[in-house]
Amino acid sequence: MLFAAISEHEAVLARISRLLHDDVSQILSAVGLQLDAMRMDFREQAPGVDGRASEIQELLEHAIGQLREISNELNPSIVERAGLQFALDRLAGNARDRFPGAVRLHFDASLRVPTILAKAFYKITECALETALAAPGCSLIDIYVKRSQGEYVLEIADNGNADDTAAGSQPLRRLLMDYYASKSHVTLKLQRASGKGSLVRASFPLPAANLEAGPNENGVSSAPGGRSQNHARWH
Repeated sequence: MLFAAISEHEAVLARISRLLHDDVSQILSAVGLQLDAMRMDFREQAPGVDGRASEIQELLEHAIGQLREISNELNPSIVERAGLQFALDRLAGNARDRFPGAVRLHFDASLRVPTILAKAFYKITECALETALAAPGCSLIDIYVKRSQGEYVLEIADNGNADDTAAGSQPLRRLLMDYYASKSHVTLKLQRASGKGSLVRASFPLPAANLEAGPNENGVSSAPGGRSQNHARWH
């Protein structure tokens, strides 16, 4: 029942996101074009119209930018539009704006993650990142997307205080990670060590063809003996 409620909630957020992106943003853009046309029409009759129109256009552009930010936060369609690497880079950038420590993204650029899996990785990262940001004493967060031992692998590691009390204070985010993992048949593991931080690891098998036939049209290659090459390691 909880997972059904989460799914319905996501559907509502997706509809709101599309409304903001496809309708409201387009209307504001059209208003800006009409304002520019009006400025040209009345430039001679009202010499001060240029300055005022420019100020209004700047406000419109700022509002459109904020709507896009909200739209992307409500719905991970940015993964479909721009790819997982861009989406995670943007997510990490937003985290840096409100985090005094370091947030680093390590992405194997040769890896092409299928869209359905990429969306699950994005949502798991979103939950794990928020948990790490709230961890006491956390000053470093590393996000890895790589291939390892025949699997697509996502890892989010932090150096926060990983005691049981802190872990128990984030039950909803853990449930959400479990939900997104189970929805896409992703194996999810969480490791915590006192004084050493936490590690969230999500994995999914590479297609058999990628392990046996070497590079494919998506640029996913394999190492000799049918094992995939590991381009990034978690320390």
